[in-house]
Amino acid sequence: MTKNHKLGLWVLTSLVVGNMVGSGIFMLPRSLAEAASPAGVIGAWILTGFGVLMTALVFGNLAIRKPHLTGGPQIYAKELFPPNTNASVITGFMASWGYWIGNLAGNIAIITTFTSYLSTFFPILTNQTEWFTIGTLTIKVGNGLTFLISSLLLWGIHWILLHGVDQAGKLNLAATVAKVVGFVVFIIIGIFAFQKANILPFNEPRIGASGESLSLFGQINRAALTTLWAFIGMESAVVFASRAKKQQDVKRATIFGLLIALILYIAISTLVMGMLTQTQLIQSDKPLIDAIETVLGPIGGKLLAGLGLISLVGSAIGWVMLSAEVPYQAAKQGIFIPAFQKENKQGIPIFSMIITNGIGQLFILSTISNSISQAFDFVIYIATLSYLIPYFIASIFQLKLVFTGDTYVFKKQQITDGIIATIATIYSIWVIFAGTADIKTFMFGMLLLASGLLFIKYLPLSHRKKYSIVEEIE
Repeated sequence: MTKNHKLGLWVLTSLVVGNMVGSGIFMLPRSLAEAASPAGVIGAWILTGFGVLMTALVFGNLAIRKPHLTGGPQIYAKELFPPNTNASVITGFMASWGYWIGNLAGNIAIITTFTSYLSTFFPILTNQTEWFTIGTLTIKVGNGLTFLISSLLLWGIHWILLHGVDQAGKLNLAATVAKVVGFVVFIIIGIFAFQKANILPFNEPRIGASGESLSLFGQINRAALTTLWAFIGMESAVVFASRAKKQQDVKRATIFGLLIALILYIAISTLVMGMLTQTQLIQSDKPLIDAIETVLGPIGGKLLAGLGLISLVGSAIGWVMLSAEVPYQAAKQGIFIPAFQKENKQGIPIFSMIITNGIGQLFILSTISNSISQAFDFVIYIATLSYLIPYFIASIFQLKLVFTGDTYVFKKQQITDGIIATIATIYSIWVIFAGTADIKTFMFGMLLLASGLLFIKYLPLSHRKKYSIVEEIE
């Protein structure tokens, strides 16, 4: 890929912002209001924002210190062990596998959410009239149309990407700029429409899953888990590090993107709490639209729904790019199936895109049946665990560099990075522990990751011959 086709700072930043600020920003205010009082929600944003900022600093730092390790945070897994050893290859592959599955599932969730927002303008997408029957499966009009539109969006983005990552990156940049401007307008309107009475009492008890009363810290802990999804995608610039014009841009884009997303999330979540009563917010299925309609009426809701569509298209482009790039870069590092290295003339990972989007198409089948859709929602929740492990691994790898002194010349920088990596590690452990507290969720998450063991035998033959990976696994 020539330098003219490399990704610049603002395109990389737009990938970070676009991938983080997707469907979550439209639904999180309601989820957070249910989990915590206004004081707990703001506390959760501050706590999570700080922990994620430390993790982002780790990503940015590693991108500069280890520029040859490209493709995402999971790549660092193989570097925790001596090169070309069983532990190095297996750990690298399994981390890449889990991260890939998590990206793929999250991407399809965004694409199907796009169709649900589209129903604001085309109510037929929610029509439950029977359309036709295949065997024992009855296809309803709304479900069938949702499947078709989601499929068209997926393969439309696929077609765009085939013509070059730089062009897709520019489209993502345009979509990101549009939605950031739109959200800034929403924030300005929200400031004037804010009603202090709606956030009072500022701190009041919430009821936990077992019926217990949650303290402020308990609410922060509960809400912080909800805010985690908002920051998934902060590592997007790291994934595309090999396509960046400058390695320094990777760190800058990660920090800039995170700060922009954090400001948007905190501002919008806080303002929506002041535009709707707590009861209205908890009961709302579309909190941002309901909030803007209190000021601008139905026309405001339509405008915001349109902004949602732009936001989701931009996010979908970024996530399709990300989902295909992960196994491609892992294969180039020798820790994924070799066929995923295949490129077209534009340097696009064509094989990875076809397989990734083909599996995505199977996931989109979930829109045909409500029961399958519910199962898919559960898979998405489980897949979130797939992101946490690479985050933890990246922090541990940074600590390894600090303790060994690898790439360091100045002691002061070594100590600073050590403190940042320690905080990021503690944060990752806390989130993993909280997210796997339910044994059923933990077991399903482990099964999802363990499914990658079935494909170990397809790793490069040299690894299997020399280190007998297949024999050890089987």
